[in-house]
Amino acid sequence: MIQFLAIVLAPILNMPVIRRVRRNHGLEHATIHVLSRKVKNLSMAGRSTSSGFYLYGNVPTPDIEAAVGEALGRMKHGEHGLAIHPNCGTGLVTAGVLTSLATLIGTSGMRSGILERLSRLPTIILLSTLSLILAQPLGLALQQHVTTLGDLGDLEVVIINRYEFPIPLAGQRLTVHYVRTRSG
Repeated sequence: MIQFLAIVLAPILNMPVIRRVRRNHGLEHATIHVLSRKVKNLSMAGRSTSSGFYLYGNVPTPDIEAAVGEALGRMKHGEHGLAIHPNCGTGLVTAGVLTSLATLIGTSGMRSGILERLSRLPTIILLSTLSLILAQPLGLALQQHVTTLGDLGDLEVVIINRYEFPIPLAGQRLTVHYVRTRSG
């Protein structure tokens, strides 16, 4: 089903700007995979754009540079599966959409009143639980066919910049790395 969706969406997914975002998203995931094997208790998030990706987390810049280089090399040598990550926002959005639909279905035709609402609660819990179970494989499939691209083509890393920002009221600093890429 997701593969069919990707075929239908192919004209959009293969637009140069969208393809660059998908490739950067794949490299972002691959970088986090590599880092998670080298940095104990890694706490990191990412966000991709058409010109690169951001990594949010307090990781030394040399570790980021090494991980990006390793991820790029491994993906270019065929490890396209590194583009898929179980903690991707695609999975979270999929879970949110499915559980919202489950709640909508579970409450459809419901009259107002507390007893009616309480009587529907087991159905809503069951539908929401089933949607969460379905969300994980569906989110991974959406990543594989829609939101990331494991084939990096001619993507290359141009520069990696480090920025630090104060976190208001926390007395800490947030480290952000921006990995700028380009495609020929």
